[in-house]
Amino acid sequence: MQPLALTMGEPGGVGGELALKAWAAPGVPAFFLAGDPGWLARIDPAAPVREIRRPGEAAQIFPDALPVLPLPLTAPVRPGTADPAHAPAVVASIERAVAAVRAGEASAVVTLPVQKESLISAGFAHPGHTEFLAELTGARRPVMMLVGKHLRTVPMTVHIPLSEVAGRLTATLVEDTARIVAHDLRADFGIAAPRLALAGLNPHAGEGGALGLEEDAIMAPAAARLRREGFDIRGPLPADTLFHAEARARYDAALCPYHDQALIPVKMLDFHNAVNVTLGLPIVRTSPDHGTALDIAGAGRARPDSLIAALKLARQMAERRQGV
Repeated sequence: MQPLALTMGEPGGVGGELALKAWAAPGVPAFFLAGDPGWLARIDPAAPVREIRRPGEAAQIFPDALPVLPLPLTAPVRPGTADPAHAPAVVASIERAVAAVRAGEASAVVTLPVQKESLISAGFAHPGHTEFLAELTGARRPVMMLVGKHLRTVPMTVHIPLSEVAGRLTATLVEDTARIVAHDLRADFGIAAPRLALAGLNPHAGEGGALGLEEDAIMAPAAARLRREGFDIRGPLPADTLFHAEARARYDAALCPYHDQALIPVKMLDFHNAVNVTLGLPIVRTSPDHGTALDIAGAGRARPDSLIAALKLARQMAERRQGV
């Protein structure tokens, strides 16, 4: 199995600290970082960091040092500051990691957090990682899934204002999302017969139209069509009773109309170990389920739990795809 490719993320955040801590943790699968080795050396001068010329060298080096495929930064790094001058290197790191997987030099991409505002101010044309990865891989429609120890959720709309959610919620969106999620739960998570739950948009899932029309007009007909195709999907169901332990036992992933409806329960149940997974791609991609944490960058207090979970999950998913 080839090593994992870890992207650099925002250099002014906690990504470098997390990479070094994850490398030192027991049981972490081999990975290399596409980034600036000098940046890591400044974070921890005592850390064993070794440059590699190609990803294939990483597995042999990994037990003794963190392998780094060099991509130099052209501006100084100030911990706690997201500098748009770093954007070219941040983007190049993502491109290099994806290219390594597509060339068979790496088994999966794991992305450290980026500061979206900094990238966009430098001319980055995408809302975030997910959309950029779709462009790089030619994916038709990527789907975000949050994975914790006790819950998987999928936001059907992602980084849009709450006021726009109802207008974006269509039967096609519900059906396409369900198909992608069910396919990847089988292929990447080994769930032979995925069970999906569809969360309602409105209080009490609309209560028969008294509290909103989207459930009866859009979501219920979409779910019925999916069931006729053979999908195991329930709903739309009231979101306020969907995430307690007994309810979670009845499904493998919950499809949620909007961002916070999906992310809040996962982070509440497993804040430090949740993982962001992109479904619908021809490659495996995972990421820690947190941001750049600029407020604690340079303080040495960042917890690597979510990155470690993302690395381990990426390896598991890659192994299933490759039949290992």
